[in-house]
Amino acid sequence: MKSPDYTATGVRRIVRATGSSLAGLVTAVRHEAAFRQELASAVVLIPLGLILGGTGVERALLVGAVIVLLIVELLNSSVEAVVDRVSLERHPQSKRAKDLASAAVALAVVTLVVVWVLVLLT
Repeated sequence: MKSPDYTATGVRRIVRATGSSLAGLVTAVRHEAAFRQELASAVVLIPLGLILGGTGVERALLVGAVIVLLIVELLNSSVEAVVDRVSLERHPQSKRAKDLASAAVALAVVTLVVVWVLVLLT
């Protein structure tokens, strides 16, 4: 039998999906130190990006790079949560999954820095 969440359609589905998304953000803020740090940076960087970007495209790039980092951190946290839920014992596949997710965050940080440098210094 399917969960009621899977049978919802239209506006009801959108409302439930929005609730799940907000619950995920609240969970990240409460339980994920890295997400809180990146969110604090975003609170500073997003307004700066809107101010410093000379065109709409520049503002979109500056703000978008920050938002992409937050998204990737949420995905990293979800991978870590699932791996820890499955087993707390050390396993090469668990390490691999966590390391890959961490690498994605590192690449998102590099992307953010590169975008900001290129937009602001060229």
